[in-house]
Formats: sequence, structure tokens, C-alpha cells
Amino acid sequence: MIKKSENSDTEAKLLVKHIRMSVSKARRVIDQIRGRSYEETLMILELMPYRLSYPILKLVYSAAANASQNMGLNEANLFISKIEVNRDAIVKKSRPRARGRSYPIQKKTCHIKIVLKEKYKKSKL
Repeated sequence: MIKKSENSDTEAKLLVKHIRMSVSKARRVIDQIRGRSYEETLMILELMPYRLSYPILKLVYSAAANASQNMGLNEANLFISKIEVNRDAIVKKSRPRARGRSYPIQKKTCHIKIVLKEKYKKSKL
């Protein structure tokens, strides 16, 4: 989604729903990249030891590709102005156990919203 804000800065938004990851584990990764530049974010996510850093890396890469392709923004000037994780529904299943009993399994999901902005405004000549 492309949105023009009040101060005429263009921003590219990406909202991904129903991702199969825990909110607290995703926030552990996302808190490290909030407010950083695009290139610095890619380096941080590639070197993080967490398993959730790879799906988040793909989301950031996709948001930057959308911003450059659809809006003509330069990827080198992009930075993550806002990134947030919100809880989604819990998928509930049951696992069969001994003596005909069942054991509940809760699979947590989340929504991730990424907003990218440009650092430098283009000069009009």
C-alpha cells in the first residue's frame, strides 16, 4: 500500500498477516532493527542467531523491492521508520495421548507491519 502523508513524505507500507511465529520471539528480533537503514538492517538480520530472523529478512527485502518498483524510491536511502508486531488468532489442535486422552497444542500467529521512508528528499531542479 502506498500512502502520502501530511508532510509530503512518501512512505511504503507492507502488512503481512497470519505469519506462523510467536509475537514475543518476533519482537526480540524486530526491536534490533527499528529505526535503522535498509542496508544495515539486512546485515543485522543475516548475522542474528535466531531462527525468525530469516522470515523477517525476507519481509524487509520484499518491502524495499515494492518501494523501489512501485514508487521509484532508492533502496540505498530507505530506512525503517516503523515496524510493529501484533498478535493474531491462535490455531488450536489436539494431540492424541495414552489411554484415549488428548493434549492441547496452541500454534501462535502474528501480523507484521513495516513502514519504509526515504532519508533524503529528491531535489527538484
